[in-house]
Amino acid sequence: MTKEYLRKIVDDTTTKKGRIFDYIVEILIFVSLLGFALETLPNNSAQTKAILRGIEVVSVILFTIEYFLRIYVAKKPRHYIFSFYGIIDFLAIFPFYAGASSLLSLRAFRIFRIFRAFKLIRYNTALARFQQAWKIIKEEVILFLIVTGIFLFLASAGIYYFENPEQPEVFSSIFSSTWWAVVTLTTVGYGDVYPITAGGKIFTFFILMIGVGIVTVPAGLVSSALTKAREMEEEAEKDDAEEVKIDDYK
Repeated sequence: MTKEYLRKIVDDTTTKKGRIFDYIVEILIFVSLLGFALETLPNNSAQTKAILRGIEVVSVILFTIEYFLRIYVAKKPRHYIFSFYGIIDFLAIFPFYAGASSLLSLRAFRIFRIFRAFKLIRYNTALARFQQAWKIIKEEVILFLIVTGIFLFLASAGIYYFENPEQPEVFSSIFSSTWWAVVTLTTVGYGDVYPITAGGKIFTFFILMIGVGIVTVPAGLVSSALTKAREMEEEAEKDDAEEVKIDDYK
């Protein structure tokens, strides 16, 4: 088989063989992810564990073949290896060969391979709109993150001042108080760490009010930016349509 012939099978889904190859990869992804999820069930029998292990071995072998096949057919192998999909493909097989149990959770990254398997790039217009929205709100988001960081530090320092004398183990330092500041500013409020002094409770009230605003700001920024991006897209399409009419008239 020539490299060009293999490239049409691996990368070109418009051909029958390319679609079959794509379907096989999709099925393999789902089977491997299902096996990964089933491994986490408690009290799996020895037979079940053996079956799941077999599925993992077969999946890794096939993923490995596909990975090196994509490197072989790539016009610029280096670009593929360090691309988003190349890194995800590598992470799909690396934990198995590394043999480190602590890295096995990296197998969950196989879910990102669905982006290529389903060819979600077909939604390129929507992705471009998000990219345009990011350009519109980039400065505001950076400023928002800086201000949030400042509030996070002030909240950590404030609750430490109020609560450290009464709860020295829980609020032992500003750094240890940061967890409380995070869950309070984000209005999550797990309840695992909370103030018991009057001053701490009053301080918490004001931090919660600030947190409500902090949570809503990003949503508002993204919403307005996407609306602006869509308007810009519609204006660009209208201009293109007018240019086509002018050319036809000429």
